Amino acid sequence: MSRILAIDHGTVRIGLALSDVLQCVANPLKTLPSTPQAAAAIAEIARQKSVERVIVGLPLHLNGSHGEAALRVQAWVETLRPLLPPSVDVELVDERLSSVEAEAALKRSGVTDARARREVVDQLAAVVILQEYLNHQRGAQGLLLPEGADAFPEEPSHEPRGRRRR
Repeated sequence: MSRILAIDHGTVRIGLALSDVLQCVANPLKTLPSTPQAAAAIAEIARQKSVERVIVGLPLHLNGSHGEAALRVQAWVETLRPLLPPSVDVELVDERLSSVEAEAALKRSGVTDARARREVVDQLAAVVILQEYLNHQRGAQGLLLPEGADAFPEEPSHEPRGRRRR
C-alpha cells in the first residue's frame, strides 16, 4: 500500500508529514532546511517511503487570493515535480491557518520554549494539512469497506457473546 506525503513549505524550513499505509492517519516525519537541495531530498524520501501522492500546502490569503507566498510555493512545486517518480501525483491544497493551528497545539501541549516550537512547528503544520486532506478524502468516499462487506451485518444483541438465543 502507498502513502501520502504532505509538505509545509516555508522560506526557512520545510515540514514533512507522512500518512500511514491505510491513508487514515498523518504522522510528523521531519523538518528540512529550505535549501535548493530540499526538493531532491524530498524526492528521495518519496521513493523510500512508497509515496503515491504529494500534498503541498498552498498559503492563500484569508480571502482565498494568491499572494507572494503562494506564487513562491507554486514555483517550487514546479522544481519538485520532475524529480519525483512519474507515478507520484502532486496536489496543491489550501493550507490557510495550518501553521497557526500547529503553534496553538504546541502551546496547549505545554511547549513554551520558542526554540523547541520552531523545531517541530513545520512538521505539525504538515500534519494538519495532511490530516485535513485525509479526512476530506474519507468523507468524500464514505465508509471504506471491503467489496461485498455489509456495514451492518446483523442487529446487535445486548446479550453476552456466546449466549445469544436463536
